[in-house]
Amino acid sequence: MSEPFSLDRGRGGGFLERQIGNLLGVMEHAVRAERLAQESGLLQRFDPRVRLVAMLVMIGLAVSTHSLSFLYGLFAAAVGLAVLSRIPLSILARGIWLNVAMFAGVLALPAVFLVPGEVLFHLPLLGWVASMQGVESAAFLIGRATTAATFAALTILATPWPQLLKALRALRVPAVAVVILSMSYRYIFLLLQTALDSFDARRSRLVGRLSGREKRRMLVADAGVLLSKSLHLADEAYFAMQSRGYRGEMHVLVEFRMNPLDWAALAGLLVAAGLVFHFQL
Repeated sequence: MSEPFSLDRGRGGGFLERQIGNLLGVMEHAVRAERLAQESGLLQRFDPRVRLVAMLVMIGLAVSTHSLSFLYGLFAAAVGLAVLSRIPLSILARGIWLNVAMFAGVLALPAVFLVPGEVLFHLPLLGWVASMQGVESAAFLIGRATTAATFAALTILATPWPQLLKALRALRVPAVAVVILSMSYRYIFLLLQTALDSFDARRSRLVGRLSGREKRRMLVADAGVLLSKSLHLADEAYFAMQSRGYRGEMHVLVEFRMNPLDWAALAGLLVAAGLVFHFQL
């Protein structure tokens, strides 16, 4: 994807430059994700339906296990799978692990002091008591959230978006839900490009610096224009789809074909998951 102008987002710059840089960063991240789906890694070799089923099974194992060592073993397996699939760990660290760990950590922190059990340490000054059971509860919450999010991210990064949507339909996800996901994904980038063009046009006509009040007024005005354009575009897109034969079902030209490796991986995964569930429940 070509950029309309050269911009160094790491140097700060003015208000408009920062907004344009943020929009470009989002679009570049999406383009990079699409390229990862075309890599010749381990996950990319399997049928998209197998990847989707594997993700659901792994998430099910992560949220249902009662073993902390098994949970973090699943996380280690996800990290190894990312390496074998040529998905940079930096993407997972910045986009998934850091955000999920911070969000889950805020929710899990109270459990360290509220769950009764064996005393682990006393918090100075406040006098709060941390229990071993509370630390384990917090570790379970953070581990489950991070592991589940990692497996979901790996599936999305290793699968082109149209194929992922078709795999959802193969698993009998309602067509309405799939269409909403498909159109939302397309509209996000369309609106990003529209906003980028708007900021770029305003930047080319701007002389001097904007005050805080002028910045807020400009953002509100641009948001209104963007909303108006999106509503108008939604009507045009719907009529265009109707004129081309759309009747509620999305069609993808790529045909899925299960090969022996896919069947073997799927069977092995289901058998292993069944054994784990049997011995843990």
